[in-house]
This record gives sequence, C-alpha cells and structure tokens, in this order.
Amino acid sequence: MRRLINRIFKHNSSDRQLLLQLEHLLGFTPGNMAYYQLAFMHRSKPEDATSSNERLEFLGDAILGAIIAEYLFKKYPYQPEGYLTELRSRIVRRETMNNVALRMGLNKMVQYNQNDRGLSRSHIFGNALEALIGAVYLDQGFEKTRKFILNQIIRAYIDLDTMESTDTNYKNQLLSWAQRHNSVLTFDTLDEKMDGTRKLFTVGIMMDGNLVAEGTGFNKKEAGQVAAQKALEVLKVKE
Repeated sequence: MRRLINRIFKHNSSDRQLLLQLEHLLGFTPGNMAYYQLAFMHRSKPEDATSSNERLEFLGDAILGAIIAEYLFKKYPYQPEGYLTELRSRIVRRETMNNVALRMGLNKMVQYNQNDRGLSRSHIFGNALEALIGAVYLDQGFEKTRKFILNQIIRAYIDLDTMESTDTNYKNQLLSWAQRHNSVLTFDTLDEKMDGTRKLFTVGIMMDGNLVAEGTGFNKKEAGQVAAQKALEVLKVKE
C-alpha cells in the first residue's frame, strides 16, 4: 500500500506532505486519499460548495456520537442515562472538538479562506475533525474508526475526570449568578441565517436591558451556551 501511494504522490509535494501528516495523526497509512483531502476542505475554499467537507462532517458527527455512547456505557456501568447523556454532550460539543482539533494541529491542515478572519476563530477545525472521522470510516471501516476515536482522541486529549467534575453548563452558572445579584437576565435571538446547508443562530444575553455578550451556534441552545460562557468571562464570574 505504501509503495503504491508513494508512486501516486511522487510528483505532488503537497499531497505527499498531507500523507505524512495523516500517518502521524491517524497511526496508520490511509488508503483512499480523496476522502481525507475532502475532509480538510472548508466550504469557503472551493468554488463549488459541493466539494466541501460538510457531508463528511455530518457522517463523522453521527459516528463519533455512537462510539462515545458505547464507550461511556461500558466505562460507567452504574451511572444513569442522564449522567451518560450529559457527559457525552460535554465530549462531543463543538468547543471541545475544536480544542482537540487545535491540539492535534488540524488548523494547519484545513483549507479555508484565510482572508475571512472570523473563520479562524470559529469551530471549523472541530468540524474538520468530525469530517476526518467520516473519512476514516469510509476508508477503513467501523472498527478502525472506533480505535482512532478512542486512542487518538479520547485517551490522548480528553480528561474525563476533569470533565466530570467541571460544570460546563454556563447558562445555569450565569442564571444562578444573576439571581444572587438580583439582575434581570434574558437570552434573545439576535440573528438567524444560513451557513452553507445549516442554519446559524446568534443569541445575545441581555442583563438589566444591556447587551453583555453574544454567541453563535447551529442551534439556539448551543448559541446560548457560547454566549453565557462569554458573559461569565465579561462579568468575571468564578465557578
């Protein structure tokens, strides 16, 4: 396999570099490189939006959720459904995946419009990680994908002990703080627009009639959590 890939990419240094990066990242030699090239192609880069990683991201997100669910089910045999659901949500949430992707160095591999400075501060790298999972699944099958997620993502970058003990429900933290300080707090939808094939929401947090912070997400709950986290930082609220 390696000799075949070397022959294919010997005239293209950028493709050869991607192959070497993937071998280090995945722990194995990829087969169909087209899947992986597509996984790192953000829709802002190609002229044809159908040549982006969004479909792979959709697939990878579903596979990631299923594998994490199985892992937590076996790891915590005596915990109730609500506990497992909350912990899975913390692992697969976009902030977590984006942080993992940055630590893995995917920000150096994703192809996107770098003139749009807002993109580098968004969740496109976490989205690319999900697309990469989709690519691994199509290229190598379920069991290889399972091993990649558990070994290269969960065990390498996710601290479950810290995640269990940390309250990441920023909205609840903010509401509790506002109640203690007798402040009137509301979460208002400021904007709804299409981002590719999905709707992107912007939620603003109003406190006593003033806009404190705003956040974006692919649903109102996610956008509200992002806004709440920013508001906690603005208000210097400690856990």
